[in-house]
Amino acid sequence: MKKRLKEPFIPLARQETIRQKIMELLTGTTFSARDLSAEIGSSERDIYDHLEHIRKTLGKGGENFIIIPAACRKCNFIFRKRDKLSKPGRCPVCRSESIQEPLFSIK
Repeated sequence: MKKRLKEPFIPLARQETIRQKIMELLTGTTFSARDLSAEIGSSERDIYDHLEHIRKTLGKGGENFIIIPAACRKCNFIFRKRDKLSKPGRCPVCRSESIQEPLFSIK
């Protein structure tokens, strides 16, 4: 009886992870978390978690994670010293809730 030769196992091509997709989108362009959420199809809260992880990961490598800080649309206050990546709820100067979202990019 002849033995059948088994064909070698070839793994299926793996799709990118959400973080890889986010990094690919942010490379060379600027997005807000809301734009990324719409593009990827994930919630904004999840996007902020992924962005935090990407920021820590890129800090070790050669690429730069760039954050354009949120700004108040009423008095133009810029949230420069904010550690959180999410959008602030209210301006500390004029108490307005009309805040432009922070923007993210990778260079």
